[in-house]
This record gives sequence, C-alpha cells and structure tokens, in this order.
Amino acid sequence: MKELIELIAKSLVDNPDKVQVSQLDGEQSSIIELKVAPEDVGKIIGKQGSHAQAIRVILGAAGMKLKKRYILELIEKE
Repeated sequence: MKELIELIAKSLVDNPDKVQVSQLDGEQSSIIELKVAPEDVGKIIGKQGSHAQAIRVILGAAGMKLKKRYILELIEKE
C-alpha cells in the first residue's frame, strides 16, 4: 500500500524526490504518513480536497480487500 501511495504522490507533485511515505501498522488499521515539500501540499490536496479524497477512496477500497483500515495523513516537510 505504501508503494501505491508513493507512486500516486510522485505523479502529482513538482518535487517527486522530496516525497516520503511511511506506514505505521496496527492490528486492524494502518496509518500512512505522506510527507511532501511545502510548495506541493496544495497539489496533493487538490481543489476542494479532491485529490486527497480520491487517494483516501483508493485506500478504503484496497483496505476492504485486505480487511484492514488505512488512514492517510498529510505532513508538510520543513
């Protein structure tokens, strides 16, 4: 799942080398932290949150298949 989010994020931003994805696993859920450059946060979020919402929908669908809940957190790098 981590690789999928990294691929999607790198295709959206201007600085793909600054994209970092980490995954914190729990028993029934996992938190995926997406770190991007400050100037790319808007590109990940999209107009009215459309890009972020689409990524969360993909995570939800894949999570149902794997019987696990995935939570996406966007973190702005400094």
